[in-house]
Amino acid sequence: MDLLTATDVTKQYANHKALDKVSISVPEQSIFGLLGPNGAGKTSFIRIINMITAPDNGELFFLNEKLKQYHTGQIGYLPEERGLYKKMKVGEQALYLTQLKGLTKNDALQKLKYWFEKFEIQSWWNKKVEELSKGMQQKFQFIITIIHEPKLLIFDEPFSGFDPINVNILKDEILSLRDNGATIIFSTHNMASVEELCDHIALIDNAKKILDGKVKDIKKTYRSNTFEITFTGFQGSLKNVLKPGFQLLEQNNEDDIIRAKIKFTDSYKPNDLIKELLPHITIQSFNEIMPSMNDIFIAKVKENE
Repeated sequence: MDLLTATDVTKQYANHKALDKVSISVPEQSIFGLLGPNGAGKTSFIRIINMITAPDNGELFFLNEKLKQYHTGQIGYLPEERGLYKKMKVGEQALYLTQLKGLTKNDALQKLKYWFEKFEIQSWWNKKVEELSKGMQQKFQFIITIIHEPKLLIFDEPFSGFDPINVNILKDEILSLRDNGATIIFSTHNMASVEELCDHIALIDNAKKILDGKVKDIKKTYRSNTFEITFTGFQGSLKNVLKPGFQLLEQNNEDDIIRAKIKFTDSYKPNDLIKELLPHITIQSFNEIMPSMNDIFIAKVKENE
């Protein structure tokens, strides 16, 4: 079942079309990557989901109901541009923002105590927000975003300002949130994080959706029949033993175990490459090189130029 669906969503600002008939379906209890270059229309789409702005045309549905204002109570949104009251103390602001999300003061205190202890930030309670680093403020705002346990979480560049240790802490929390029932829309330029976290993606460029689907299916679609082989027993270039249809992309003969990358045309299969090589080398490993999401992202955006 899809938690959120959008059909032909269009948004125009004066002479700029931000979204042009964008349709997506976000499966329940999944991490959905909303991707695109700067200015592609991602933020406009997120603002429409949160009902900050309305589409000019198109429809959105939340659990098969037409999206209404009351649904926003079931959405947690961490925007790329953070919004905290710098002069307020962390604890005071945490209680204020948490109660705005519908929790009683007692419930808010219990949940905040749990999260502050989990993130080992109890000492922040009486500090002013302006005393915190950017990463600390980000961690605090992450807690406020998720504390009311919404059905849909929207994270826009959630790892901005974090060191690698804290990035991993947040990644683990995001995966745990999904495993415990949350649906997550994840917008980022970091394609490595997309590969680690996302089940599905949609790529928007120049206001249009140009690619969507399961990450594993997209990677299979864009595979290039390229394999990395490590081997022994042959010191020359494999280029001299490969017939037409097989292309040696790279070979490193510096170590005892030699490493090579070979690509072949669609008329051949991996077994055909092995048959070509076996009379000449002793194969140690044989692995397909799958395209990265970064490679696919760049290729699709260039196609759309």
